[in-house]
This record gives sequence, C-alpha cells and structure tokens, in this order.
Amino acid sequence: MSESANQPPTEIAELQAQLANALAERDAAIAARDEALCRNDRLEHLLHQLQRMQFGRRSEKLDPDQLGLAFEDVEQAIAANEAADDRQNEERARARAERRRAKRNALPAHLPRVHVTIEPEDKTCPCCRSPMHVIGEETSERLDVIPAQFRAVVTHRPKYACRGCEQAVVQAPAPERLIKGGMPTEAMVASVLVAKYAWHLPLYRQSRMLAAQGLDIKRSVLAFWVGYAAAELQPLYLRLRQLILGSGKIAVDETKAPVLDPGRGRVKNGYFWAIARDDRPWGGTDPPAIAFTYAPGRGAVHALKLLDGYRGVVQCDGYAAYKKIAAEATGEAITLAFCWSHLRRRFYDHAKSGDAPIASEALERIAALYAIETTIRGTSAEERRRVRRERSKPLVEALRIWFERQLARVSAKATIAEDLRYGLNHWDGLVRFLDDGRVELDTNIVERGIRPIVLNRKNALFAGHDEGAANWACIASLIECCKLNDVDPQTYFADVLTKLVNLWPASRIDDLMPWAWGAEHPMAEPKEAAA
Repeated sequence: MSESANQPPTEIAELQAQLANALAERDAAIAARDEALCRNDRLEHLLHQLQRMQFGRRSEKLDPDQLGLAFEDVEQAIAANEAADDRQNEERARARAERRRAKRNALPAHLPRVHVTIEPEDKTCPCCRSPMHVIGEETSERLDVIPAQFRAVVTHRPKYACRGCEQAVVQAPAPERLIKGGMPTEAMVASVLVAKYAWHLPLYRQSRMLAAQGLDIKRSVLAFWVGYAAAELQPLYLRLRQLILGSGKIAVDETKAPVLDPGRGRVKNGYFWAIARDDRPWGGTDPPAIAFTYAPGRGAVHALKLLDGYRGVVQCDGYAAYKKIAAEATGEAITLAFCWSHLRRRFYDHAKSGDAPIASEALERIAALYAIETTIRGTSAEERRRVRRERSKPLVEALRIWFERQLARVSAKATIAEDLRYGLNHWDGLVRFLDDGRVELDTNIVERGIRPIVLNRKNALFAGHDEGAANWACIASLIECCKLNDVDPQTYFADVLTKLVNLWPASRIDDLMPWAWGAEHPMAEPKEAAA
C-alpha cells in the first residue's frame, strides 16, 4: 500500500492546498514577470519613438525642453521596472550589473579619491586555521557627493607694536571685497550668479534653498550682490563685445526679453541682440565667443547701434533691420550671408502636414547641401570653398531654377509661393557661402547661445527693469563664453571677481577672457562635462 494511502485525509488535504498555493504563487510570479517585460517593451518602444523625433526628420515637432522631459519620464519608468525585476530575479540583476560596468565611463582623474578597504572578518584559513596573505584585490569606483556646505571665513588681522619705542603699530591691510562691509565672499557671489544665469534658478528660489540650510538671506539681498558683480564685470563684458566685433565674420540674432514696465502697469518687450563668432568649423584660431546686448526694441536703430563701425560678414536671418544695416554701411563694409536653416523651416512647416510635395522636395534638396558640409567641417576655409564650388554650386544653381519653376506653377497668393519668393529674394545672401569658406550655412552658433536666455526667461518670466536686463546680458555673455570654451563658470567667476576687486590692470583685461583664463586653469572644466 502506498505511503499516501496511509496518510490521514486531513494531511492529504493540507498537502494539496500547499501545492495549489505554490502553483498559484509560481503563476503569479510568471505573470508579474511577463507584465513587467511587456511594460518595459512598451516603454522602450516609446523611447525609440522619442529618439526618432529628436534625431529624425521630424525633430522640430517638439520643443527640445519638452522632449527632454519626455525622455526623463520614460527612462525613469524603465529604471523603476528594472529595479523591481532585480529584486525578483538575481540572475537578470547580475546580467544588468555586468552591462552597466561594461558601458560605464571612468570617473575624471581630477576628482579626489576616498579609499575604503573592506576586509574579511576572519583572515585565517578555514581549513587549517593558518594566517592568510593578500594575493590580489578587486576595486570599484562610485560617484559620491558632499552636499553644498556653507562656511564662515573668519579673517584675523593681528596688530603688532614695538616694545622698545611703543610708537609704531603694524597691521596687514584688509583684503579688498566685492561688497565692502557685506557678508559674501566672491565665491559666494559667483555661486549666486551661476545658479541664476547658467542653471536658471531665480533668486527667490535660491533664497528658499538657503533658508533650508538655516541662512536667512532675502531675495533682495541676493539681487544686491548680483548688481555689484555685474558692475564689476562690466569692463570685461565690454571688451568681449569689442573682440567679437573685431572678427571678420559674425552671426547675429535677437530674442525677446520681457521687462517690467511699472509706469504702465504691465510687461513690455525688450530684446537681447546676440553677436557670436565660431571659427572652429574652418580651422580659425580665434576662440568661440558670444555676447548679448539688451535694447528696448527690435527696430533697425538698435541693430545699427549694435554693429556700429563693424566691417565684415554678418550671418543672419532675413530680418529687414539687417538689410538696412548693410545698405547704410559705408561702401561694402558689411556683407550679409543669409541662413539656410531659416529657409528650411519655412518648408518644414508645410511638409509636416504630410501632403506637400514641393516642400518635401525642397527639404531634400537643402539636406543635400548639409550633407556636403559634414564632409568638410574642420578643414581650411580655402578647402571648404573649393569643395563647395565643385559639389555644392551645381546643387544650388539647380535649386534656384527649380524654385522659379515651382513659383510659376502655384497660386501667387499661396503660402508656399511666399516661401519660394523668400528664397529667391534672399538668394545673393544665401549663396554667399559658395565664395567664402568661413561662412556657415546657418546661424546655429548664435541660436544655440540664445537658448539659455529663453530658459531663464521661462523661469524668471521677465526682468524687473531695463538696467536689470542689461546686467542679465552682461553676466549671461560671460557664462555662455565659459561654456563654449569648456570652462567651469563657478570657478571662473570666483577667481575673476577676486582679481577685479583687487584692481587687476586694464592693460591685461584680455587675460581674464574665458578662453585665456581657461588656458591658465586647465582643471577648471565645466561640471556638466563629467556627464
């Protein structure tokens, strides 16, 4: 007779119940695993779609900031699912850990290292109990952080007197301060500047963050610090603009700068006018730079003032103010080179609807020009000109003929006709790149520089005054130059402000430009570079 036959019915029932529970738990675990895998598949599919929107032909459909938020949310959800799966399946957790180690970049060499050694509790042999010796070790590095630590710098200046004559008293002079009688060091002020203008944290938020550390520093006090810093940095900013305007080719653009208008009880539209140079694509020796200038309007009078006395190539969009500058310049002092990216956007607006053959073909023809540019980026200006004359010029000439033919086919009142006419009316400036290897196809250098201004505008909503907007332009110019030249703006401002308040000679002001300063401080790389 079998063993189960001898068992009481109650024990058999219990065993059957345990078996049923075990099977149910197994099925639930399998279902949970399958659901998690399915959910991850859906999220990864969504992530690939977002990547296509970022890098594919439809990249302009979403605002880059909104696209970044979408990436963050999807990637966080994928990570949360993986973390939950790691707790349930050690084998898959180990496999993921190995993949992370293989893909992980080494931490920068300049970071200080804190060495932690984990020893076995018992270092005697488990077999014979003899002492064991080290034959090797495994090491791993993880990125750690010490939260922002505020400290009080107490300066002592002892006085010395002579015991013999009791006449002379000697004391070291007090160091100069940015804010005389104020509490912040130059490094503290630099931190406020960078948080506001580089990382887009308005002063009221910074005040709340300081309060969380037990520091009661009002927003108005922080604003006072910023104003003092802007005044000290003003000569450096003016020299920056002067250096850029001394370049043979610059890019120009403008963007709104809402400013509070108390007299009328509302916000008015001022503008930041940006001038930039970037000679790296053709091997030029001048470092990249950008400078913003605040003006209370967008009229030609402000553009004329901005470029007063400039001689060279101005790369810009088709805004009438720039054409007026070129027309009023003495002789041929200013030559305009128009932006192909602005022309492309006009056709993109039509093509995104999905039924615009003329716009779609225009985009393909313009894309062919950009494809040639990728092959010559970084070569000399003469080499770029040679390749463009050989390969790009036939495409450009064919494009003009095609524009004229399409314009004859469509209604004169159609929007696409207006875009075709825009291209033809700006043709001389659009084809300027064929004869000058220094000229780019677009004004992307200045448009990229304007993006942080737009981010600050979103967070701060508006500047409180015209002078406040001018200070904004000053500090933002130096910060963006730091980013262009791989310099940490926090370290830069802390050092430069200290030098300026200690009467740095005007004859050596060029030594404080971000690129020159960075050459003397090679370890002061931007913190974002580590990402």
